[in-house]
Amino acid sequence: IFFLTLIYNVYFFVADGGSIGVNYGRIADNLPSAVKVVQLLKSQGLSRVKVFDADPSVLRSLAGSGIKVTVDLPNEMLSSAAKKPSFAAAWVQRNVAAYHPATEIEAIAVGNEVFVDTHNTTKFLIQAMRNIHQALVKSNLHSAIKVSSPIALSALQNSYPSSAGSFRQELVEPVFRPMLEFLRETGSYLMVNAYPFFAYEANSDVISLDYALFRENPGNVDAGNGLRYFSLFDAQIDAVFAAMSALKFDDIEMVVSETGWPSKGDGTEIGASVANAAAYNGNLVRRILTGGGTPLRPKADLTVYLFALFNEDDKNGPTSERNYGLFYPNEEKVYDIPFTSEGLKKFTGGGVSRSTTRNTWCVASGEAGEEKLQAALDFACGEGGADCRQIQPGAACFKPNTVEAHASFAFNSYYQRNERAGGSCYFGGAAYVVAQPPSAYSRLIHPLSRYLFVCCGKC
Repeated sequence: IFFLTLIYNVYFFVADGGSIGVNYGRIADNLPSAVKVVQLLKSQGLSRVKVFDADPSVLRSLAGSGIKVTVDLPNEMLSSAAKKPSFAAAWVQRNVAAYHPATEIEAIAVGNEVFVDTHNTTKFLIQAMRNIHQALVKSNLHSAIKVSSPIALSALQNSYPSSAGSFRQELVEPVFRPMLEFLRETGSYLMVNAYPFFAYEANSDVISLDYALFRENPGNVDAGNGLRYFSLFDAQIDAVFAAMSALKFDDIEMVVSETGWPSKGDGTEIGASVANAAAYNGNLVRRILTGGGTPLRPKADLTVYLFALFNEDDKNGPTSERNYGLFYPNEEKVYDIPFTSEGLKKFTGGGVSRSTTRNTWCVASGEAGEEKLQAALDFACGEGGADCRQIQPGAACFKPNTVEAHASFAFNSYYQRNERAGGSCYFGGAAYVVAQPPSAYSRLIHPLSRYLFVCCGKC
């Protein structure tokens, strides 16, 4: 468990990160032209876009832009695509082959959240996916373009704790097993729509807002696998990974095809606000672009599509449904967050936060045991890049010469050097965050408080 978490910490800070895209929905009567939308995407450094159809004006506008595109075969076409290979072939020819490669179509989403579709299209999904893929083979596009289908988290029978993740039993044999076999055969990935907002809204009495928004928090330990989670997003994604693992499909990758947080909601929609939307999406962007997978899959850098590009005024449902946009229809930002690694370096706005407070410190947990502390100390002073000169023999902070004392110094150095990023004070459960200077803690609470004040207070 510690080894997995250690890898997670390493990759979180030094690996190349994942990729950020955006969903371009158009259920509105006041949106800018597709040409202007492409200019907006390019100006923001957004290199991936997912659309919910295959509109010719949109696909033509994206030609030559360098933006990778995921198109959608709508749910209402699943029956025809499944029953008639000729329909699937014609659809691919008309909506994909006619534009690629000038328009860099990289994936086809066959349907969207089919299992919750009231028109009962689930029975057509697998054959529709296979027919679309065969149409790509005939056009010699199958190597460049993947076929998948976005699932909602409601497709899970269990999602908590993450280690107990499983698919709904009635969907396993008719849908999920053949779908995952298809994804394996074709080298594709599972698309997942994950919305921590919904879980928080329904359980705000037990789910911390900081946990939902990627802000500094003590984390939650999964009793099933011993891993500690610092965000609801990671916990949800790992529940899907666990469900795939239960069916022996550990090799299938995942793309988060939708995630987001509304900037406005009805009075009963707890947590819907501009500040929370900025925090969720801004911190998610940092989380993805700085590298690292999930606690369960530490090397699985994710591609994530934010939902959505614009507020869409013609959508039905509660107020939140019309307020997921990153931009207003006039192309002004609803809130200011960056979308690129370069933007993160320059950004000083309030939406992206590595910690809820600037004044926090990282200290060793005496309960972790000397072996775990020593392993974490070795990492912090080695690959982690902490400044450990002051705890060398003869240096100012060498005494007391104990593993716990030296670990506290090294952990805090690592934590501060990484600007108190979420998860940077964990070390496999060997450390925790304090929100007051260590000198403020009674020696009865932390017997090393004097040492920490002298040696770590300004790390």
